Amino acid sequence: MKRLWDFNIEVTTTTPKAVYMQIADAIIAAIKNRRLKPQEILPSTRQLAQIIGVNRNTLIKALDILIIEGWLVSKDRVGIFVADISMDLEAPKQAPLVVPSNHTKPIITLDDGVPNTKIAPIKELASAYRRVFSLKSKHTLLGYTDSQGNPKLRALVVQMLNHKRGMQVKLEETCITRGSQMALYLLAQCLLTPNDYVLVEHPGYRPAWRTFEQAGAQVLPVNVDKEGVLIQEIEQILQRYSNIKAIYVTPHHQYPTTVTLSLKRRLQLIELAQKYHFKIIEDDYDHEFHFGNRPILPIASYTNTNHYIYIGTFSKIVAPALRIGYLVGHTDLIKEISSLREIIDIQNDTIMEQAIVELIKDGAIKRHTKRAIRYYKNKRQYVEKLLVKHLHNKVTYDLPTGGLAFWIRPIQDVDLSLLLAQLEQQGIRIADISKYNPDYTVNGLRLGYGSIENEYLEMAIIKLSKLLI
Repeated sequence: MKRLWDFNIEVTTTTPKAVYMQIADAIIAAIKNRRLKPQEILPSTRQLAQIIGVNRNTLIKALDILIIEGWLVSKDRVGIFVADISMDLEAPKQAPLVVPSNHTKPIITLDDGVPNTKIAPIKELASAYRRVFSLKSKHTLLGYTDSQGNPKLRALVVQMLNHKRGMQVKLEETCITRGSQMALYLLAQCLLTPNDYVLVEHPGYRPAWRTFEQAGAQVLPVNVDKEGVLIQEIEQILQRYSNIKAIYVTPHHQYPTTVTLSLKRRLQLIELAQKYHFKIIEDDYDHEFHFGNRPILPIASYTNTNHYIYIGTFSKIVAPALRIGYLVGHTDLIKEISSLREIIDIQNDTIMEQAIVELIKDGAIKRHTKRAIRYYKNKRQYVEKLLVKHLHNKVTYDLPTGGLAFWIRPIQDVDLSLLLAQLEQQGIRIADISKYNPDYTVNGLRLGYGSIENEYLEMAIIKLSKLLI
């Protein structure tokens, strides 16, 4: 049963402490002195914001922290309750319990470049689903379809790649998958055999490395500089090994360093692929998020399907939960991938694919992409200001031309694994560098900014600044 809120929370703007932190501390104090009892329900967020006299979003930030720290518990469709915890302050004092650092619950998480789901076109997607189920042919949605994916969606992907990315793709050279990671897995299983070698960028995207290794291949790292993967190193490796099957690259915004592979090196890589007969696996995971005049055209736009395999995704454009990717390659390879796909999963989510068709046809994807680019460009500028303000003499970085992350490099030698552990103890979690740098030889951190609020970004960067020399 709800009770009337019987104590005041006073906030002030004259203290350096943020308003939402003042609210959080006041509620903690009320729980400790038992003014708020275990399992007691709080007023609604709207009502509580009015009582305190603050913006509702500010209040929600405070409550989120208290839920993360365990002071409050949120129950769906019921409300927010005081957690059932023992607070016997009269008991004799005991030695403090030492909690291992890996049990720390971070308040702020900086991922490696995930889109913000709050700006996802949810209404447009819901409308697209309704249109799909109102079609005269809606009964066909519940049956089996082509294992290569919805033909209409594949046709739209072909049109987009040919008209906007300078490629020359045919319908039979495309396959729709449940995200780009599935595309990588299917490709690895069909392309690679035990004892094959795959060249990979270093630092690079380790989930792809593991996919190749699971297929029996060995990965050979190639270093990356400001112009992308080093062609000279590639050529030296090709001269030493005879069974190089492919190279995996992220040339548009290299993961994790965000650099763009220069045109000169793109052409050199194509020449080597033709000379040594290996495939170029191009993962163009965030092509749309480019803040310059126009995105750099894919490597695949310069060569033919005998030498490249191109992977893209709609998950970054719409939302990570929307698992729609696509793969382009030689017809024979696509047929083999399609056959394997039938063994694993038979087909994709046909309803989701048709909904994406509707979003593309009515222009919703195009409009959302334009809004998202403006949003992320502004976020990038904000992060740059934070880096200048708090880390200008402690790190170096290059302003990324696109994507949703910065690559920063401490000026002084730093034990990055220790630094990340120290940050986590203070409630800040940054993507583990082992995800892209297993041997910890690269002195850099990838800071994703797309999905985190500006206020939290500044808090995280301030804490990082205090830990750096």
